[in-house]
Amino acid sequence: MDNSEITRTDLLALERTKLANERTFLAYFRTFVVFLSSGFAILKLEILNNLMEMGYLFIALSLLVVIIGVTRFFRVKSRLNKYYK
Repeated sequence: MDNSEITRTDLLALERTKLANERTFLAYFRTFVVFLSSGFAILKLEILNNLMEMGYLFIALSLLVVIIGVTRFFRVKSRLNKYYK
């Protein structure tokens, strides 16, 4: 698609979508940080020894969340880039 064919409204919509993609990635990243820190906190606190499995689960989930977030971010970014060129 040529830029001369894209109207100003379409360009603004693409920019809003780009910003929404970045906000969504930041939400995934925030979730990653919360799960990771919660997992480490559970593992470090001796009073929570009976919840050790949950700590490991939170750490594993945090890695899964960040992988999904990065994958989705770059997939949407590559789809948007074909309209910018």
